[in-house]
Amino acid sequence: MSGAYNKFAWFYDRLQKDVPYSDMAKLFDKLIKKYSSEKEVVLDLACGTGSLSMEMAKLGYDVIGVDLSQDMLNEALDKNFESGLNIRYLCQNMTKLELYAAADAVVCTLDSLNHLPNFEDVEKTIEKVSEYTYKGGVFIFDVNTLYKHRNILGNNAFNFDLEDLFCAWQNEINEDNSVNIYLDFFEKENNGKYSRYSENFTEHYFDPKDIEEVLEKNNFQVIEKYDGYSENNVTEDTQRILYVCKKL
Repeated sequence: MSGAYNKFAWFYDRLQKDVPYSDMAKLFDKLIKKYSSEKEVVLDLACGTGSLSMEMAKLGYDVIGVDLSQDMLNEALDKNFESGLNIRYLCQNMTKLELYAAADAVVCTLDSLNHLPNFEDVEKTIEKVSEYTYKGGVFIFDVNTLYKHRNILGNNAFNFDLEDLFCAWQNEINEDNSVNIYLDFFEKENNGKYSRYSENFTEHYFDPKDIEEVLEKNNFQVIEKYDGYSENNVTEDTQRILYVCKKL
């Protein structure tokens, strides 16, 4: 991913307003209670502006949010202050994760692993997650499918017309099935004129077989694989695979 989202951090929540964070948190709570030996500390990896962190905290978890972007974390800290929730946020690269203690559960959502530039970084991240997950704890994360990269993202374009904000989204798929994403934001100013901001990043496709081999190598057992943030089975047109793994 290029940079640290910069101005995009200001628009992120508005673009993600339809993401069902509350429902996601309830599902993860159910899975943690079902599969984890301990149920207290949750690490929200690549937490962005902290929306999921807040929902997990509301369910009673001691939450640590980690993200590479200080701009994103600044938004999270503002929301945290307004809510009165006690969430700790750390600005770290997930491939170099360093915590003072291990977590009972780690969640990593919204194709955050697909933003890593290569599979070596995916391996490093899983190694670090294993290092900071207690034995008997769970690792819940999602990755994009080949179907999503080829058929949903692909060379497609999308427009988001929000109040005082317009976003033009253009994709470009590469031979290795990675997708370059170009975003142009037009924000309406108080004087009625629009300011333009641009952001671009790449989402990479990683073969589930390779991911599962690395999980096994790092003492994670894959317990469940779901179609996105549901408890439905994975199908041919699944866009995200949600993995539920237990630390052995």
